[in-house]
Amino acid sequence: MRFQLLGPLALADGPDTVVLQPSKPANLLAALLLNANSTVSAGYLQRAVWGEEQPATAKAALQTCVLRLRRLFAKHGVTGTAIEAVPGGYRIVAGPPTLDLLAYRDQVRRATAMDRDPEAELYTLRDALSLWQGSLLANVRSAVLHRDEVPRLAEERLRVVERVCDLLLGLGRCGEALVDLWTATRVYPGHERFHEQLIEALYRSGRQSQALAEYRRVKDFLREELGVDPSPSLRRLELSILRGEDLGPVGQAALAASAPGQAAPVVSTSAEAVGSGSASGAVVGSGSASGAVVSRVVRGETVPQPDAETPGSEPAPASGPDPAPAPAPAPDPAPAPDPATIPTLVTAPVPTSAPAPVTVPPGAATGAPSTAGACAPPADAGIGPVPGVPHFTGRAAEAEAMAARLTAPPPTGPADHRALAVVVSGAPGIGKSALAQHVARQVGDAFPAGRLLVRMTRADGEPRTAGEVAAALADALGVTGEGRALLILDDVVDADQVRPLLTPGGPPGTGPGLAVVVTSRMGLGGLIATHGGWVQRLTAFTEAESYGLLLAALGAERVEAEPEAAHRLTAVCGHFPAALRILTARLLTRPGLRLADAVDWLGDDPLARLTLTDSPGHSVTGLFDRALDRLDPRLAQAFTHLAQGPPELLADGGPEHEGPVPEAVREQLADAGLLEDGPPGPYRIHGLLRAHVRRTARIRDRRTEKV
Repeated sequence: MRFQLLGPLALADGPDTVVLQPSKPANLLAALLLNANSTVSAGYLQRAVWGEEQPATAKAALQTCVLRLRRLFAKHGVTGTAIEAVPGGYRIVAGPPTLDLLAYRDQVRRATAMDRDPEAELYTLRDALSLWQGSLLANVRSAVLHRDEVPRLAEERLRVVERVCDLLLGLGRCGEALVDLWTATRVYPGHERFHEQLIEALYRSGRQSQALAEYRRVKDFLREELGVDPSPSLRRLELSILRGEDLGPVGQAALAASAPGQAAPVVSTSAEAVGSGSASGAVVGSGSASGAVVSRVVRGETVPQPDAETPGSEPAPASGPDPAPAPAPAPDPAPAPDPATIPTLVTAPVPTSAPAPVTVPPGAATGAPSTAGACAPPADAGIGPVPGVPHFTGRAAEAEAMAARLTAPPPTGPADHRALAVVVSGAPGIGKSALAQHVARQVGDAFPAGRLLVRMTRADGEPRTAGEVAAALADALGVTGEGRALLILDDVVDADQVRPLLTPGGPPGTGPGLAVVVTSRMGLGGLIATHGGWVQRLTAFTEAESYGLLLAALGAERVEAEPEAAHRLTAVCGHFPAALRILTARLLTRPGLRLADAVDWLGDDPLARLTLTDSPGHSVTGLFDRALDRLDPRLAQAFTHLAQGPPELLADGGPEHEGPVPEAVREQLADAGLLEDGPPGPYRIHGLLRAHVRRTARIRDRRTEKV
């Protein structure tokens, strides 16, 4: 079970999320989680729950709220996290695996230590920002928390967004930075650093006139709305653009200044932690001898801290009245928008195997002067060299057949005809991309002009247009060598997305010798009918292939010590490649865990546990959800009906009381990779996919819960 603070307050168990309805206990839980692992005084909790004007029974009512939260925890199976009563207040114990705020801060700290590896730091910060799920504490009706806590958390996020944009600029990936910065500057018009980054990204991309127009716009805003001039750094940037100067690489000083770990300690705007920038408070006084009393300042109140605390005891009554509340901070000129409204590129983690972007000389595609910088448009198109696949195993027959097809002489025919070599299709997570990339690296000698992986969908799942991909390919293929080239068009949504790339109007420089591999969840029968080619339809692993993957990933010593347990693990995963990959990743992080124990742990709730806790985007449920989101709503409804019903629904006749689901609908679902087999044999739904649909249906009506 995981608590979510970076958005609406919620309890999450794998893909299942219960969003708490606004209530006094919800206010209390938010206040405790925001100060996890620290004692929070009863006085501050009362103000967080009831505001500055509290009822006379507030102290007794606070204990009632605690009891209601404990019952909620018991109801939802929360273990390892409890609300403890300690002298003077309460405390909740949590860690990165159980609280998204702590996981976020832990990721940011790890990223700070990677300052010598910008790519790794960028990936880690993106992963951290993916934990933000919407408007902060939207369902918590506490004026005190929204006054004291939300601005501080918003500032933490904005510092990281700044850092991500600096890293993107430093890596020459201006197009990615522009996507974030256009919105950030409009949501935060007075945030000069975002404007400076936007102007720099525009200029480095060869858009000098737009960069100057943006400078004039922010200059007018600052003067008219705030009565101030642009900062010296903004004015210097404008002067450099007017002179047409080469900005050079993003300096290390600028990158260091934006690093989250280099920022000044973040403190709240009210009396939260006297003498400390830590949210947990500062230790005052001393007491090294046994039995000595140490005091901890939490939320502006001194709470005695004995050496030994008694969990579960009720808080001791505070001596004397509560101190006067700290005055509210001065209001901003305008209400600050929620930082989660900035749709950044970091909302989904980037696979570690993502290829490096292909770059072209500055100005090659845009006509920009080379002095503007070195940001290459192809980086935005998701085009790069074909990466390796770690621990690739199985698919021996498929790989051999594909390699033979790709290395065969180019087909004869009209000079303007570009034959399609292979379509690799199958269910989401079945291993289409892995097979295509593995084979492409095996046959590298046959393609001296290079091999490129073209991602046909963006990180947010939106398909790239054929025109966008064609323009980027023209640049990318212009820097490859002579001879035959290989393209992998990965995750194609439909045939229309590919056809323009396989016609005479396709990218320049891609002659008949070009080999093309398409991976898609769809069967793409229409594309095969018009362009020819060969189809490789993938299904789940065999038992031997699944066992081989465990051997390759975990090592023979560990797997062969418990062969029976290893086979049981593969069965629980349904021999589904994506599930096996996630399982092996989890087991590699726990080298001391016996496979037999893992079987029991995984078997209790495989769908919830086939996810990577530090990267929630890597999960079986998320994979299935994204696949179902691509379906036409009517098809999605039909598939939900089939998955929830008996197996007879998949037959031609269907149950007598319901009748059959039309074969045309079943064929469309099979073409989308959601049904296996089909005429003349029976259709089937993979066990994990059926369980996911049924589980989703069960929780649909309990998305909100009263506390």
